Amino acid sequence: MTVQYPRIDNQVNPYRDNVQGKANEPITVAGLLDRSKQILGSAYEGPAPDWTLEEIYNRLEENAPRIAIIGGSSDHPAHIMDFKTSAHAAIRIWQNGGVPFYFSTPVMCDGTAQSNQGMSYSLQSRNAVAEMIVNQMEAHSYHGAFVIQGCDKQPLGVVSAMAHLDRIRQFRGEAPFFATFAPAHVLQGGTIPEDLFQELEEVAVTAENQGASDIADDLRDAMAYILQCSSNTAFQGVLERATERGIITKAAHKDYEKRLAVATCDGKGGVCAFNGTGNSSRHLVAGLGLVHPAVELLTDSPNQAQVNEALDSFATMINNPVYGAANVMATNIRNAIRIHSATGGSTNLMMHIVAGMLYGGYKFSLWDLDEIHHSHPIPDIFNYSLTEGRDIFSLAIQCCDSQSRGMETVFYELLQNGVPMDLDVPTVSGKTWRDRLENKQNLSADHVKENPVILSNPRRPFSGVDVLTGNFFESAVVKISGMTTQQLDEFDKKAAFVLYYENEDDANRSLLDANLLPTLREKQSFSHERMLAALKENAPERYEDWKGYDYDSLFDKMVEEGALKIAIIVSGQGPVAFGMPEMFTPMQHINANRRLKRLATLISDGRYSGVSYGAAIGHMTPEAKEDGGILYLQTGDLLYISLRNREIQFIDTEPFLDGRLEFKFDHIREERKELALERLATIKQRQRQVAASNRMSGHTDAANGVVPIAVAEEASLNYKTNILLEKVNN
Repeated sequence: MTVQYPRIDNQVNPYRDNVQGKANEPITVAGLLDRSKQILGSAYEGPAPDWTLEEIYNRLEENAPRIAIIGGSSDHPAHIMDFKTSAHAAIRIWQNGGVPFYFSTPVMCDGTAQSNQGMSYSLQSRNAVAEMIVNQMEAHSYHGAFVIQGCDKQPLGVVSAMAHLDRIRQFRGEAPFFATFAPAHVLQGGTIPEDLFQELEEVAVTAENQGASDIADDLRDAMAYILQCSSNTAFQGVLERATERGIITKAAHKDYEKRLAVATCDGKGGVCAFNGTGNSSRHLVAGLGLVHPAVELLTDSPNQAQVNEALDSFATMINNPVYGAANVMATNIRNAIRIHSATGGSTNLMMHIVAGMLYGGYKFSLWDLDEIHHSHPIPDIFNYSLTEGRDIFSLAIQCCDSQSRGMETVFYELLQNGVPMDLDVPTVSGKTWRDRLENKQNLSADHVKENPVILSNPRRPFSGVDVLTGNFFESAVVKISGMTTQQLDEFDKKAAFVLYYENEDDANRSLLDANLLPTLREKQSFSHERMLAALKENAPERYEDWKGYDYDSLFDKMVEEGALKIAIIVSGQGPVAFGMPEMFTPMQHINANRRLKRLATLISDGRYSGVSYGAAIGHMTPEAKEDGGILYLQTGDLLYISLRNREIQFIDTEPFLDGRLEFKFDHIREERKELALERLATIKQRQRQVAASNRMSGHTDAANGVVPIAVAEEASLNYKTNILLEKVNN
């Protein structure tokens, strides 16, 4: 049974007033509908085709809703099945009295772009996607959108565009812009072939027999994970070390790499099963009220009935400013941030959330996000584990089997745990959250009896991404949810030696070096005096026993006991300097090294992949290129890392050597002025590796969403008051 969309209540109709659109566009609509019916074949549901050029002309003339189906490029795994989903959508839009159109945007795969120059374009692609969509929607005067949501930067790029269109349309006195999102299904993680698994185990045994237990342990750690493109990077690091030590040949390394790679992805594509930026975006956009629950978490591309549910809701939304995309986003912003925190979301989204709000015309920054996050404790209720079979594909199975309701279950369990959620706000289902939660069937997390991903009893009372401050920078972020409590304890309130790298390439080469720690010891990169002071701070119970050791013995003991903390600085990676690439690869090299991951924190003005975990601190502002304090650090400096207090401080060395913990940085800027100028010259030269057309000059910093300055300047609305909350019709 179909519903009927109302005509757009709008004095503006370029198709009525200009015949060119009615001459040009009917053939594109007819072509889309013909192709859709052909794609669906026997799965086509509906009467005999009734689309003619004359009827398409009539609908355009009468201002029937012109709805763009927005997909992504099929060279991204998430969009392989867009052709089927778009076919279902086109047919239903027509049946409901609308006019369907289709276009797609380029979508970068961050996995493919890791460790190559493409990663400098990844963040910029979010703004480019928003810009391209606004161009297309405005040029062809579309009223709304059905968005096939992919992953990486595409989802929040499209959210930004939808909110921006709604804001500009309403500013011009036109009908509000409406949109609904249908996330791509979840891609099942791969499985290491049995024969390859056995061969890798034999490599581990060989490593043990040759005294390389660290390689054996790290290799088995990698083998315990669900196979995915990100775990392949862990294998790469371990196998590289095994090759360097002569445990395997280079040919064997490449053979293992190939056999792992081809076993990784399911041929029908989808969003990777790990809780990276792709699935974090799925959770976030659902939390923003922009995803219909019928299409939220699927293990295959949606069928006609599921697409119909999402599209039929437009009948309630069209012409109602409550359902304007910017208003839906802003009214749900607290819900979305709390859901993002509770589900251990990606650090990338700390910028994308801010960006979406700014594009929607709301004055918003990282500090507003942080205020919402910490206004009430957000418990960790996401029992996600890639080693225990609880990935997002498992959650999707639970939803498809009607055991769980995805983000509705998260929303409900947060309420049950005392977290204030905004219930009377609109969602694209045509209902408020309160209305949606009235149906209690399979709503509680307790309905999932085996391997639950969402919990009713939290794992711990805190989660999410924290904002850090300090005496040498303004802001940075750390994904607390990506650290175990034990790991948090190991790094909290510790003095860490700076190990400085001017760029990611240098860091990756060094972190892959099996002799990194012996080389630091040999070069005495950290002074003996400072190591003793750090020992007294980090492991005071060991100080009396070890204070008489020579340099090498003290270094080895502190490494062995985890008392030697190292702050690996990767500088010059900010949005202006280098497009703000992800620091996934250096962080993964650290995590793939059992010894190093106990010692090292990675700190950068770059970003992190959503799948990054461990002591990863990024988004540091101001960035090095903008004269941020990170530019002035050098190997051997000491930082005090206080994660629970959300601070990193530069330690004043002289008092520290006398046993006093004092923080001072301003003098460093003056002392290292020449060093900073040399580094800035290097950054400027390296910057030329990024195409000038795609550099992120003229943008805000990471704390302000990295959006074009013009977008930020026009964002003046108050997200708490400039919203519509009247009761919506069910």
